[in-house]
Formats: sequence, C-alpha cells, structure tokens
Amino acid sequence: MGLAFQGVSHGKVTAETVVLKAVKSKAGQRARMGQADMRLLLADDHDLVRETLAAFLLAEGFGVVRCVATLPEAVTALKEEARFDLVLLDYGMPGMNGLEGLARAREAAPGVPIAIITGTVQRELAEAALTAGAAGFIPKTLASRAMIAAVHLMASGDVFAPISLLLQEPEMALALQTLTRRETDVLRGIREGKSNKEIARDLDLQEVTVKLHVKTLSRKLGAKNRTHAAMIARDAGMS
Repeated sequence: MGLAFQGVSHGKVTAETVVLKAVKSKAGQRARMGQADMRLLLADDHDLVRETLAAFLLAEGFGVVRCVATLPEAVTALKEEARFDLVLLDYGMPGMNGLEGLARAREAAPGVPIAIITGTVQRELAEAALTAGAAGFIPKTLASRAMIAAVHLMASGDVFAPISLLLQEPEMALALQTLTRRETDVLRGIREGKSNKEIARDLDLQEVTVKLHVKTLSRKLGAKNRTHAAMIARDAGMS
C-alpha cells in the first residue's frame, strides 16, 4: 500500500509550513479551513512526480493526500478507506489500460469525483476522458496555482479541463508520425528507461548519435526533457 501524506512532517512539509502559508483575509481563512478537511487520493507510478505533487498539495493546506502507485492499490483504497473528496489517476500507470481504469475507479467509489492526470497533452484523450465521466483532465505541466484551483473546482462537483487544450488540433499523433524510424527506436528505448549508452549498444550506434536523435525527437514532440518524452511515448501506447 502507498503512503498517506497528512498535514504533518514529511520531509520539509510540516504543519508549521502549512500555518505559515495561511492567507490573511477572512475569506481566505474560511476557504483554507474547508481545504484542510479535504481528503485526496493520488495514484501515480512515478515516485518523484507523486511525492512532489503530494508535498505541494499538503503545503497548500489540504488535509490528507493518500498516495498509491497502481490502479489496483487505488481501487483497494477507494473500497476500504474513508470517503475521498477527489481522486487523481495517472493515465499511464500500471493497471489503467487506458480509460478502463477510470471506469473501475468510478465503480469502486460511486459519486466521488475522479480526474485523469497525464504527462501528455492530447485533445482527443481529454475529450474521451471527460466523455467517460472523468471530473477533469489535468496535464502535469499545469501551473501550480491553476492546479489548486482545478482541485477545488473538481472537488466541488464541477468538471475541469484547460480550455487551451480543448481548442487544440489533434497534433500529437501527427508529431509522432514525423519521427524517423531511428528516432522512433530511440524513443522506444527512452520509454523503456534505458540510458543513451544502452540505446546506442542496442541499436549499434555511437552514443553521440543517440544524443542527437534524443534532441531532435524531443523538439518534434515538444518534450521538455527526457522524462517528458518518455511520458509522451507511454501515453501514446508505445510498447
């Protein structure tokens, strides 16, 4: 089972830092009092992403952020633990099988808002998730303040998706098609967690050539870094 992050000490996130972040206005204080009672379930198989997001949400004053790394763990938590105010599911984590995981989570916790979070920004996926009943579609690149606003919105029963995303043309599939065969091979290696040296050995290339391919494919896909490129490949269904 995963860890339940609460408003207590966890690394540098402590009850004291939460107090220090309290807003000064009476309206803001009332909002944070309600926020402090909120229970969130965060399911993501990327340790760094999961722990960073949980720590951020706690630092912003949310009462409990329960963390798990797979869909089966999320379903178990939904069935066995106290009611959550909002669930955040990583689209590409183990057990999700696309949006089937969303359906399983909704079945385990009827009436609880469940949103999809993802490292890949695809309009088609956002539309499919919302149509399937997701409370929202959250890119992991979403600005911190927008993330907090989105969490409040979804927990209150509304639906969230960045309007800029819904207005986009379906570009990612086209971007993937622009990759050369060798760039696709390199991206597959990145998706599998291999280093440039390992990819070079597998493809019988020089490591410097692999580095050039990584730079080029990242530019074509709009990937900010190697991890982002891996997320794009994973969410696109690359095996």
